[in-house]
Amino acid sequence: MSEKEAESRDPSELQDVFSGEPMDLRPGSDDCYKCSTCDTECPVAEVDDDFPGPKFQGPEQWRLKRKGDHDIDDSVMSCSNCMRCDDACPSEVPLSQMHNTARGDYVESQMSKFSREYIRNRILSNYGKLAPLGARFPRLTNFVMGLSVTKFVNEKVMGIASQRDFPEFATETFTDWWDKRGGAATSKKRAQEAREKRSDTTSETRAGRDDPREMGSGESAANDKRVAYFHGDYSNYNTPEVAKAMVRVFEQFGYEVVVPDQRCSGTPMFANGMMDDARRAAKFNIETFAALVEQGYDVICSCTSCSMALRQEYPELYSFDGTAKVAANTFEALEYLRVHEDLEGELADSSVPESEFGELAYHAPCHARNQGLDGQAVELLSALDGTDPVDVGDSCSGISGTYGWKSEKYDTSMKIGDEMFEHMEDVESETGMTECPTCAMQMNHGTGYDIRHPLEVLDAALVDV
Repeated sequence: MSEKEAESRDPSELQDVFSGEPMDLRPGSDDCYKCSTCDTECPVAEVDDDFPGPKFQGPEQWRLKRKGDHDIDDSVMSCSNCMRCDDACPSEVPLSQMHNTARGDYVESQMSKFSREYIRNRILSNYGKLAPLGARFPRLTNFVMGLSVTKFVNEKVMGIASQRDFPEFATETFTDWWDKRGGAATSKKRAQEAREKRSDTTSETRAGRDDPREMGSGESAANDKRVAYFHGDYSNYNTPEVAKAMVRVFEQFGYEVVVPDQRCSGTPMFANGMMDDARRAAKFNIETFAALVEQGYDVICSCTSCSMALRQEYPELYSFDGTAKVAANTFEALEYLRVHEDLEGELADSSVPESEFGELAYHAPCHARNQGLDGQAVELLSALDGTDPVDVGDSCSGISGTYGWKSEKYDTSMKIGDEMFEHMEDVESETGMTECPTCAMQMNHGTGYDIRHPLEVLDAALVDV
């Protein structure tokens, strides 16, 4: 199916890129037998009595849509896109896929493009469009965005919660650091040096895997260990230390890293119903990373929402050439090293300064749970001397990307996060850890704790200075 044909197609009928067969979402509603498991797992429904829950937003909306005379209920904009309902459903109803398409329909046909809500949501969804301007003058931007008057105006004019501190821009972006460092050529050299130091290289043990998700692309020898890094906007502009850690850790294991031009994964766009923006971003990313997969690269994400988008949301919503290939060769960073290297063994022989890390209050992002990755950081780092990661429970952080930044959603966001905050405060230290940048914002906002990424811990433990 061509891109033009895909764009003209009814949004309720999408192509399953794995089977190549047309996929109509509406029959998915018939698989729902109204057990309400999804509703009991929904963090928004738990604290907001006015929100009807994922069962209504998905299957019941689609049943009504079959009649052709029913508008999308505006409560679909109160869904946070945490996607916990997908994991909870015993019948595997494509709930988040239904929510995404319903939000897109609602925004396209029922929301005024001149409304404050639409303008605010589109700005929040397209952070990567405005971030380069702020990053050009980081100190000035940080000062202005931190002013009380700026927060007041943002809330009154745009509906952005004044209680939140705007994330600071780094004085040097990750991509600037990457270019100054020498880019892919330097990474290749460092990876080769690391492989030479590893006389007992483990790369040959990667052969023989049967799972297509584990096969990757470069299976032959150590000098074929190549990964393409999907860093996302936030790691580039705000937390480059996470992206730098990813590069150094993978090079330490002998991987050559490339950092291609890329767009936002689209997760905030899906959550706000900005489906045209999401389609453009996804098309660019798929074309870019599919070409690299063809050359033998695997795709690595340091953010679990980004890996979720490339793995699940892209193939659910798009049929661009290469979509399935990118999805099948995308991995979260720790997951990839755990599959392909003896990460546990190396951590068991390493240590970090207890004064810097010590006890870590770990929160597993919802999008990590949906990928089956919720326990890996605690399990891996528990073997590392100098740190003691403590899982603070399976509750949602509540911020859900842009959701908690909206003034009308702020209180709901904080109510959802209360359980996590309480468990964090039970941990003796005042340092937290998570893979999700917006979860990190919420953790810091609710407790004041310093929040680290697991890759930063690996960097401190494993990378030669």
